[in-house]
Amino acid sequence: MVNHKTFIRKKIVVVFFVCLALFLVLAGRLVYLMVFQSDYYTEQAKQLHERERSIKAARGRILDANGNVIADNKTVCTISVIHNQIKDPDRIVEVLSKELDLSEEYVRKRVEKYSSIERIKSNVEKEKGDAIRAYDLDGVKVDEDYKRYYPYGELASKVLGFTGGDNQGIIGLEVKYEDYLKGQEGTILTVTDARGVEISEAGEERVEPVAGKDLYISLDINIQSYATQLAKQVMETKQAERVSILVMNPQNGEIMAMVDVPEFDLNNPYELPEGSVAEGLSQEKQQELLNQMWRNGCINDTYEPGSTFKIITAAAGLEGGVVTVEDRFSCPGYIMVEDRRIRCHKTTGHGSQNFMEATMNSCNPVFITVGLRLGVENYYKYFKQFGLLGKTGVDLPGEAGTIMHKMEDMKAVELATVSFGQSFQITPIQLATTAASIINGGNRVTPHFGVASADRQKTEMEQFSYPVTEHIVSEETSATMRMILEQVVENGTGKNGYVEGARVGGKTATSQTLPRGSGRYIASFIGFAPADDPQVLALAIIHNPQGVYYGGQVAAPVVRQLFENILPYLEKMDYN
Repeated sequence: MVNHKTFIRKKIVVVFFVCLALFLVLAGRLVYLMVFQSDYYTEQAKQLHERERSIKAARGRILDANGNVIADNKTVCTISVIHNQIKDPDRIVEVLSKELDLSEEYVRKRVEKYSSIERIKSNVEKEKGDAIRAYDLDGVKVDEDYKRYYPYGELASKVLGFTGGDNQGIIGLEVKYEDYLKGQEGTILTVTDARGVEISEAGEERVEPVAGKDLYISLDINIQSYATQLAKQVMETKQAERVSILVMNPQNGEIMAMVDVPEFDLNNPYELPEGSVAEGLSQEKQQELLNQMWRNGCINDTYEPGSTFKIITAAAGLEGGVVTVEDRFSCPGYIMVEDRRIRCHKTTGHGSQNFMEATMNSCNPVFITVGLRLGVENYYKYFKQFGLLGKTGVDLPGEAGTIMHKMEDMKAVELATVSFGQSFQITPIQLATTAASIINGGNRVTPHFGVASADRQKTEMEQFSYPVTEHIVSEETSATMRMILEQVVENGTGKNGYVEGARVGGKTATSQTLPRGSGRYIASFIGFAPADDPQVLALAIIHNPQGVYYGGQVAAPVVRQLFENILPYLEKMDYN
């Protein structure tokens, strides 16, 4: 009996200590959660009862060389619904479908979707957003944000680019300078009860957005406007497929204008041009058409430059010492290279002429002779030295590279055709940059638009800098090239580029598009002024002009008209 009582007492003691241990463990766990993990669970509870909505940051503006705003922001609204706060779903469906011009089925699907917040439509005009807000519908949120707005419509469309639905850059400068322009989004935090209904007494907690930086560029909207007008005129009168015009400062690479018509409306970038057959096309095919419409031929496409490339051959020949201005040549109208007869554009020949006259006449046999004198290895050396094997580094996305023979595959015939601008391809921006670098004293510049970035108050400003490769040719060769090219305009094939009262240098070109014999041509002219101290360089390229297609007759007048208008303007700007 005694032993049994002892056993009972021991069992009670064991149970007591077990319970005590369990109590201490639970108490310890409670202390741990309440003291050491209180911040974590407070945050978890806070998140459970908070609703977060983003506030878009105002995107940085883009301003031209004169401070004109050419890419701006327009206040719009985003309409959303919060499921747990909706009291009258039918009324919301009725109002939103009517005001936003959406189907009731589309709106109802989102109204009835059980989610923390459901976006109905973005980029709604502010007036419409205000009208919806006036209905005071429980569960409907109208948040103001920003939509990109381009005050000049299609002007410089392929340079500026545009933004997507979330205000991110898609093409052009908008995507290249995304990190500067985009800013930082803000948030709106609201507190809800256990049912998800907003507690009005708790108010809102806002984290304000940080606006993006403004981008200052070298493009001059006045020069861009006039160049675009000229491009459209020649496209219409010559029924050309495409016209490109580049205007840049050859001393520092700043691009004043870049035109590639036809262009597109920046405020409606997904609208295909008139005449496009979009109905019935697959989404993939429509996207192909849009990509083609957005394509910037000045940087994305390559072409055979033809005789404008003789600037490079002449500079290489002079720099390499294989030719002088006074050297004499005889042109019978053709030249034999190995077993191939390569003719001059003047089939009866130019007869006896010096190198200056040969350049003025754009004589193919003479330039082939200069190329052959240099030889493949030397020519390739200068091709690389002038920067033609790489890209220019222009601050636009999608720049194409030069398509050139490999040195080991370059024989005499290939060297001959390259010497007068055929059998290889470069971009217009590459030709303009290389020519600018040859005539500016011999310094290879980087073509660019971006000049600086700053906040709206200009308290924080960053000036951009770009690489320069010095002495790609000597100053002596550069001066000789300026003198020769001025004579091309004064008395040679480029005489239609002559501007009364100004010293202009330049070179014409007429090249065939592949395949040969297609009857499709590219007329071009590159010009610069003043010839003795170049401050502006322009390249005009007309693709497949109908009727007369020679560069001297079609493209040179375009640059002449451009210079007649912008040279006085540039002088005035410098004066001020």
